[in-house]
Amino acid sequence: MELRGIAALVTGGGSGLGAATAEALAAAGAKVVVLDLKAEAAEAVAARIGGAAAAGDVADPAAVEAALDRAAALGPLRLAVSCAGIAPPARVVGRDGPHDLALFERVIRVNLIGTFNVLRLAAARMQATEPDGPDGERGLIVNTASIAAYEGQFGQCAYAASKAGVVGLALPAARELARSGIRVMTIAPGLMETPMLAGLPDPAREALVKLPLFPRRLGAGEDFARLVLAIAGNPMLNGETIRLDAALRLPPQ
Repeated sequence: MELRGIAALVTGGGSGLGAATAEALAAAGAKVVVLDLKAEAAEAVAARIGGAAAAGDVADPAAVEAALDRAAALGPLRLAVSCAGIAPPARVVGRDGPHDLALFERVIRVNLIGTFNVLRLAAARMQATEPDGPDGERGLIVNTASIAAYEGQFGQCAYAASKAGVVGLALPAARELARSGIRVMTIAPGLMETPMLAGLPDPAREALVKLPLFPRRLGAGEDFARLVLAIAGNPMLNGETIRLDAALRLPPQ
């Protein structure tokens, strides 16, 4: 996929993986709309990369449609990257009783329903674009799961279930959208340097850094962004989930 001149939507683009991806896409010549729940964060990233900002909940159809409208005004929409997500910890049965059901529903709403909401609405827009390149590609959707989808830890039932759902979206969505020339891929990051981990005390961070095999460090947003660019550049990548984890396999806790 030729990125120069296309329009791209990046959700969760106000920080972490999304911000790094928005920066990389803009550097490659794409016109990027940064969608984030925090308007100020989206605006700051958009200003830095020369893109456009949109604020809203990824599970809200109206908010996503408004962001896609902004993207369509910049060029042909050919790329949507979903990075928005939350990971509040809670055990199935904790000291205060069973897992709060409303919290479980909230995690599913943001991580899974929000991802599918962006996928369905972006795909509808991409279907209306002209095919491009020798393969007649119209677009690419990249979703973000987690290795917790495979090795969820204590306190991660909601998060792991939501990300397993994102993994499960890739193949059936790719099969359905193939006739329109739209690819669907998923990235499952391991331990990444994101705001989700920023609040951990130093001893906890030091323990986490020892888990990846090589390189022995937390993943960076730039690592994720490079993989998004690689997926965009290789049309044979479709319907699959790629682990980005330095050979890490999560322990139970």
